[in-house]
Amino acid sequence: MRLSAGCRAVYPAERCRVGRAGRNLWAAIAVGLLMGAGALVALVTVRQVFIGIVAVIVAGSSWELAGVLRQAGTRVSLPPVLLGGQTMVWLAWPFGLNGILIAFVITALVCLVWRFPGGAAGYLRDVSASVFSTAYLAGFAAFATLLVVPDDGAARALCLLLAVVASDIGGYATGVLGGRHLMAPSISPKKSWEGFLGSLGGGTAAGALSVIFLLGGQLWQGLLFGSAIVLTATGGDLVESLIKRDLGVKDMGTMLPGHGGLMDRIDSLLPSAVVSWLLLSLLVPVGR
Repeated sequence: MRLSAGCRAVYPAERCRVGRAGRNLWAAIAVGLLMGAGALVALVTVRQVFIGIVAVIVAGSSWELAGVLRQAGTRVSLPPVLLGGQTMVWLAWPFGLNGILIAFVITALVCLVWRFPGGAAGYLRDVSASVFSTAYLAGFAAFATLLVVPDDGAARALCLLLAVVASDIGGYATGVLGGRHLMAPSISPKKSWEGFLGSLGGGTAAGALSVIFLLGGQLWQGLLFGSAIVLTATGGDLVESLIKRDLGVKDMGTMLPGHGGLMDRIDSLLPSAVVSWLLLSLLVPVGR
């Protein structure tokens, strides 16, 4: 057991006493392999099943976030957020960006009205939290649906997953083994520059190889894609760390052994799904 200096500066001492890895490593590996296998099987068989997995993750994450916000005194309009999130994820398949945007706008309008019975006290706070939950979780995740829409969509989604996973593994391994210089101690006491370099190496390599061999892209396209995903994955981790610090929680939930909640597992994937769709659409057009 160790007590991280960075953690001591942020959290009470009893919350910083963790193993060197910072979590149950074997449980984390088992859960990660199970989730990865499920996504892989879905992508290589029926792509719509992958969208179903995304939809389930969005629903579970929305439930987690609403629960944590409720403990902090903020009431999320959960029924419209859950229904609207599912609508955004599924309408992205037939209607693309227009489906996501229309579903989001309607969900936001319903959230405005849904909160009426609660009165004026905390109205803006609660509605803002509901709209944020919808945009941050379902809105970002819906771009994973957009990735799998084209004929080579399975390969595009795999490029995202491989780059993010390699970034996480590279950063985790180098951070645990040689992390000395904290990247943002006031946000995440475990993030180190050494870990970021490991993420950069692993994520960029995986991104480059996946774009070349799965999509037939060029080396420079793969390197650009991989490095961009490392940046967004790292940024996603830091964003969720800020959310947890603001709410005063260590994990967003307990659903996934070794990881915490669903949001703790997908934080790096959410913004990366958006950037993956944007970059791959520009760099490797479908049917080129």
